[in-house]
Amino acid sequence: MSKELIRLHDLCMAYDDELVLDHINLYIKDSEFLTLLGPSGCGKTTTLRIIGGFTTPTSGDVTFDGVRINDVPPHKRQINTVFQKYALFPHLDVYENIAFGLRIAKVPAQEIEERVMEMLEVVSLKGFERRRVDQLSGGQQQRVAIARALVNRPKVLLLDEPLGALDLRLRKDMQIELKRIQQQMGITFIYVTHDQEEALTMSDTVVVMDKGRIQQIGSPEDIYNEPTNAFVADFIGESNILNGTMVRDGVVRMYRKEFPCVDGGFAPNEPVDVVIRPEDIDIVPVDQGQLVGTVTNVTFKGMQYDIIVDLGGFKWLIQTTDHSPVGSQVGVKIDPDGFHIMKKSEYSGMFGDYSSYSEEYEELADVSALEEGESGDEE
Repeated sequence: MSKELIRLHDLCMAYDDELVLDHINLYIKDSEFLTLLGPSGCGKTTTLRIIGGFTTPTSGDVTFDGVRINDVPPHKRQINTVFQKYALFPHLDVYENIAFGLRIAKVPAQEIEERVMEMLEVVSLKGFERRRVDQLSGGQQQRVAIARALVNRPKVLLLDEPLGALDLRLRKDMQIELKRIQQQMGITFIYVTHDQEEALTMSDTVVVMDKGRIQQIGSPEDIYNEPTNAFVADFIGESNILNGTMVRDGVVRMYRKEFPCVDGGFAPNEPVDVVIRPEDIDIVPVDQGQLVGTVTNVTFKGMQYDIIVDLGGFKWLIQTTDHSPVGSQVGVKIDPDGFHIMKKSEYSGMFGDYSSYSEEYEELADVSALEEGESGDEE
């Protein structure tokens, strides 16, 4: 079990009476890859800046290795940061950019040489020592920024949306690269992003934030499979989120029908939010369906079709390899473990209906000269 390295205790941050962080409690383990995930304005970058020492919290404590560091300036913390704008020195070559911090720290020349070459190896830029920074691609510049931050051997590396400026293919490559660097160096990475896929791909632990509060902390699998509320379910992947009633353990009621499920621990007949992931739904012949609906939209996604089905005026998203034409009636079947039951929250009723999704797709469909007038009418 790796030990706790950083703890945030009851952190609050207010700007002009507006609470940006609302009692954040979090601990981060040594050598962990932890991601702060959430929409813009949720407080994730503020949390990162407080850990780095660039912002002082209004109240609460930050401890590092058991010592309170609220008043320790950034350069005295064993923490380095890679910002979204890489902030490299354009007049210095790759080698000198990486060596910069070591020269300031008056590290002997021989050691600088060894450490810079070692870092170039780690970020796969051997042979680029004498390149000017402006001759590098975005991904290469980013790797220089990471090498420059790691060469000082910090205990923690903070990364603020560092892949934001890269194109999709490069982002995917860099996600794998970053995870490899983190494991190879055994350093704690604290990563900020609003990209769910990025968080799920790279992290040991994901912290989902909204409105200055932590909504859920867990492994990528936990957060995807067991979201705590409608916000998390909607933010991480696609989700159909419906109103239901937990009749008793193992039985949920919706659409005036009872469905077997695997959840329990709710009060009898407690109103709940029911999450059903699009990939957990089977389209079956009408006479075999637990529910019957009408296909209002079909979009081919390569591996699968995204099908919008109107079930009693609520639009579901279903992902399936089988094609069902628009306008057809289909049966829908969900296995007991396909239901995930959540307590009602302030987010109930805000997410999980794909009506607007179909409208977006219909606009696309119109553009691609499909027959118009196929957009299933709303009740």
